[in-house]
Amino acid sequence: MTVVIDMKTSAVIYTEKGKKAESLDGFWKRKLRCKKPIEAVATDMGQAYISSVKQHAPKAKLVIDRFHVVKRFNEKLTEFRRELQNSMSNKNDAQYLKNTRWLLVSNPDRLDEQGQARLERALAANQPLAVVYYLKEKLRMLWSQPSKIEGERWLESWIDEANHSGIVMLEKFTKTLRKHKDGILAFYDERMNSGRVEGVNNRIKTLNKVAYGYRDWEFFELKIKASHEAKYRFSG
Repeated sequence: MTVVIDMKTSAVIYTEKGKKAESLDGFWKRKLRCKKPIEAVATDMGQAYISSVKQHAPKAKLVIDRFHVVKRFNEKLTEFRRELQNSMSNKNDAQYLKNTRWLLVSNPDRLDEQGQARLERALAANQPLAVVYYLKEKLRMLWSQPSKIEGERWLESWIDEANHSGIVMLEKFTKTLRKHKDGILAFYDERMNSGRVEGVNNRIKTLNKVAYGYRDWEFFELKIKASHEAKYRFSG
């Protein structure tokens, strides 16, 4: 599903089935009715959306949304943890890693004492996992640097550590960060808040879950747009 929101108001202004470049065609046709240019676009790392934005809004600043960068890394971390657990011959060590997915991907500040203790045991049981977790936390801090220059230094430091970790998953992920480096660091030019994106996505998931999946697409689309009180910046 493709969703376009106004980053200033969080209003959903366009939805369409699928996640292909063509899924945005209706949005660009609607956009022709609005003379105000698009200044910046926050998107995930999918090439389809990036290509569509570059084609139809070439002057807009393209920002790779930090929420999706962290989400992508957390998915890789989860796969890495699962592979480690399955490869362990020591059942006691493997037991420490069981059911730790949420602990590993969560903000450590949100864990209670029991959760923190379980996390510490899991990390102590496997050094490679501890390295990946450390870099997960360091990656989260990329968007908290005082300037774009400092942000770039932080990113380069992260890539250097990952490449010298000896962990294939991390080395592969550095290629993803290199590919999208300009878009990731563009955050410091626009300061677009990915929390809005996450909030809208969660609201859509909740709507769909409550209704056990809408069969009528147009009705579901109306429900999504009606779930936010802000007026759309342009419509048609």
